[in-house]
Amino acid sequence: MSGFQDLTERLAQFAKERDWEQFHSPKNLAMALIVEAGELVEQLQWLREEESHALPEAQRQAVSEEAADVLLYLLRFCDRLGIDLEQAAWAKIEKNAAKYPADKVRGSARKYTDYL
Repeated sequence: MSGFQDLTERLAQFAKERDWEQFHSPKNLAMALIVEAGELVEQLQWLREEESHALPEAQRQAVSEEAADVLLYLLRFCDRLGIDLEQAAWAKIEKNAAKYPADKVRGSARKYTDYL
């Protein structure tokens, strides 16, 4: 069993024990995910590039917790829709590899439609 599967099952159990499944519609979970992503971004807002690479330990811990919240809401969202997130991620990596061949895009931030 993968780590994602274990986390997904634990999250489902956690929600069920609290009778929270009634609140965990895909719409509500997507909205909660965006809120948590905003809290993650807030931790880095206004930092210079170099500062964002060298966070003080307390801020790094806060970023870690926000990143975990994002992951957990995303896993719960996918579970409620029957999406295997790990499989979807592997498929997306393959799709992106075809859209962005390394020999054509190395060192460029252009969108794939700019060089097709």
